[in-house]
Amino acid sequence: MFTFRPRLVECLRDYSRAKLAADLLAGTTVGIVALPLAIGLGIASGVSPGTGLFTAIIGGFLVSALGGSRVQIGGPAGAFVGLVYALVVQHGLPHLLACTALAGLMLFALGAARLGTLIKYIPHPVTTGFTCGIAVTIVLTQVRDFLGLRLDTVPAEFGPKLAALAGALPGFDPATAAVGTGALGLVLFWPARWSRFVPGSVVAVAAGTAVVAALGLPVATIASHFGADAFPAGLPAFRVPALDWAHLDELIRPALAITLLAAIESLLSAVVADGMIDDRHDSNQELMAQGVANFAVPFFGGIPVTGVLARTATNVRNGAASPVAGIVHALVLLLIVLVAAPLAQHIPLAVLAAVLVVVALKMGDWGEFRVLSRHGPSDAAVFLVTFGLTVVFDLTVAVEIGMILAAGLFIKRVTDTTQVTALDEAGAPGQGHERIADVPPGVLVYRVFGALLFGAADKLDSVLRRAGTDTRVVVLHLASVAALDATALAALDSLHEKLRRHGRHLVLSGPHTQPYFLMEKAGFLDRVGAANVTGDLESAVARARELLAAAR
Repeated sequence: MFTFRPRLVECLRDYSRAKLAADLLAGTTVGIVALPLAIGLGIASGVSPGTGLFTAIIGGFLVSALGGSRVQIGGPAGAFVGLVYALVVQHGLPHLLACTALAGLMLFALGAARLGTLIKYIPHPVTTGFTCGIAVTIVLTQVRDFLGLRLDTVPAEFGPKLAALAGALPGFDPATAAVGTGALGLVLFWPARWSRFVPGSVVAVAAGTAVVAALGLPVATIASHFGADAFPAGLPAFRVPALDWAHLDELIRPALAITLLAAIESLLSAVVADGMIDDRHDSNQELMAQGVANFAVPFFGGIPVTGVLARTATNVRNGAASPVAGIVHALVLLLIVLVAAPLAQHIPLAVLAAVLVVVALKMGDWGEFRVLSRHGPSDAAVFLVTFGLTVVFDLTVAVEIGMILAAGLFIKRVTDTTQVTALDEAGAPGQGHERIADVPPGVLVYRVFGALLFGAADKLDSVLRRAGTDTRVVVLHLASVAALDATALAALDSLHEKLRRHGRHLVLSGPHTQPYFLMEKAGFLDRVGAANVTGDLESAVARARELLAAAR
């Protein structure tokens, strides 16, 4: 049943002044922390710094007001940088806006259909692989601004990007590199005990801006690069994104990538936040809120939105009590845009690049590389392939190939665990430790162990290969088969038909609940015959004796 119940409604029922005070403090702190991140992510994504801020304002407000978590903070995320930048460079901003709105519809549909829990089935090697790949992509996009390289645009493709950066590297600007390095060191080594009150990224932005202005350093700033109108006065105008229906097929794949990435990022962030506050979020409501936010921001020129762990963790650490803190964070950013935008225009691009490099370093799960040898070869292969494809190609290709590879390896593992073994006439015990006494000649008993799915259906062929001319009855013991699919059922039906054509019989022993109901629904049990479906192995052997006696 469809339900739309934002967590905010529940939290306001017992809201108090103490909670309001806590939310005001947490929301203000997160808003200040989000300022350089939103600006930097906008620039790194190939759009204006104002676009990044407006995305954080509008998207952050909607995620908090409509979401399923008490403390989730939404906004632009580093995970989208490579994908968004490639879309802007290759297809233009209108294409990106249409993809984002389409992804919003998909996210809302996932939540409305109560499919939020399906995200947990994405394999860990895939998520860590593309997360590390995205981190490398972010670092590469920041090299130009960090070193002050003379490049008008950085190509989106990996090969041309490396070639362009390498060609421009000898002409790096020492002053810009010094400012960027100083900001990077300040963010990395800022004492953790002070971060709760004054985050290192905010200190780096303030200090870098002050140093560049005081010394008159020839370092690129937001104003010098984007012009004086980098931050328009007030919110941007409402404008319907242009959708080119003739090229709708080009939107589907990147929109799916945005949908998947937004769902994964937001739900992982919400799960971590649950552990920090001992709570439980509503994953379906969270996806619907992400859908509304991603559908709405393109109408104001915004880029994709998701729940972001760093800002969410900051929100929790500063005592947030409800989604009101996230709403306050959005309002603080709006106030900064309206009041302090002229000051923000003087922020050096090298400082913002340093902040994003730190974001990339923290988002990558680099420990995976150290423990690859401890994983199985298949998991290591999935991780490395996903990582490599994310860096060299793009996230869309990486997720598609990574999921296909992971699914193929999963099928192989399931297939390897499925066994069809014969129990000899002397009564040798099978894997389930059953012992059969007095199996009459002409009867073959097979025990099927594991899930009998499409990848393992061909193992039933061994039954026919072993059945000699003197075999009259084949008994399949299915008590250890917990799952059966249509392909395996078709293989069973084919086995029964081949036996029947040669005047032989098939007896089923102890089928589990799911296989039993599937066989019954498909009419397979009727074709086998009710008398040939028994509850245990001894009854199946007894039925085989009856069939042998009737054939004499």
